[in-house]
Amino acid sequence: MGPLAGYRIIEVVGIGPGPFAGMMFADMGAEVIAVDRPGSGGAELKVDINRRGKRSIELDLKSDDGKAAFLKLCQTADALFEGYRPGVMEKLDLGPDVVAAVNPQLVYGRMTGWGQSGPLAQTAGHDINYIALSGALHAMGPAGAPPVAPLNLVGDYGGGGMMLAFGLVCALLEAQKSGKGQVVDVSMVEGSSALMSIFHSLMASHRWAPMRGVNLLDGGAHFYGTFETKDGEYVAFGAIEPQFMQVFIDKAGLDESWMQKHLNPGEWAALKTELTGIFKSKSLAEWQDLLGGTDACFAPVIPFWEAHQHPHNQARNSFIEVDGVTQPAPTPKFSRTAPEVRHGPAQKGADTDAILAEFDKD
Repeated sequence: MGPLAGYRIIEVVGIGPGPFAGMMFADMGAEVIAVDRPGSGGAELKVDINRRGKRSIELDLKSDDGKAAFLKLCQTADALFEGYRPGVMEKLDLGPDVVAAVNPQLVYGRMTGWGQSGPLAQTAGHDINYIALSGALHAMGPAGAPPVAPLNLVGDYGGGGMMLAFGLVCALLEAQKSGKGQVVDVSMVEGSSALMSIFHSLMASHRWAPMRGVNLLDGGAHFYGTFETKDGEYVAFGAIEPQFMQVFIDKAGLDESWMQKHLNPGEWAALKTELTGIFKSKSLAEWQDLLGGTDACFAPVIPFWEAHQHPHNQARNSFIEVDGVTQPAPTPKFSRTAPEVRHGPAQKGADTDAILAEFDKD
């Protein structure tokens, strides 16, 4: 069940991107054991999809018994990851050196905003701070206005959780050859910087102006953005390539002067104003009938809680229902080792007794 079946991953439970990475491993078939702190946290979600498919054990890592149980877990695991500030696991006497002594092949993942070293390593921060330092935030927002705070997908989840999962899998593959584990140091600043590689390329190629809201992919171009419809809904339009813009021109009944001005940045502002009026002339349903399923690079802007209703997402089974909760299905898809969600979110400590009993058997 899933391409990572047979791997055991220990997740030292933190917030957001750590549990997300753990969910990715669980979705892919790995046995993920979430190590929760005893007691109830005030910010816990009633439904936490990131905990699906995992087992949970409550351990007090400050106690001798908790440390001993944790190290027994490490003896049987392929990898573990944590998201504490640098040095916290060392203070608990559970840092990489201690863990390597009981399992030299174990991969030790560490994810923080700033990374394990550097002058900011010990300071607090959140997604918006990390993407500010990577340069990603500067590029987000309209011209002549402050940068816009995005959803915390770029730093926390793209540059953090997904980079952690990628780094751990890389290290696990290497450990199969070398027989040795290693530490994987994930910085959300560096992860979000890596996501910006294409924009560094555009800048180096003199195809990116050093300001917001005037460029090809930041809302400056008339053919790449969102527009309001007659009924107050929104559409996403992304006809960058001329052949795709031509489809829109033909469908919308525009004259050929649009193609002559298409890739001329000096024309973009005026064309965007005109295009705003064009999209407002029809309802979302009318635009869907006109452009849906064509190469005009068109899509309706729908709320994430309604995405499961779209016919394309339904055709690909992109969403599933677990315990009555609609949620994204495991991704990506595999032709042979299809992943699946084994059960809903792990309740804190639900598997403590069973996991401790497994130690006794060993």
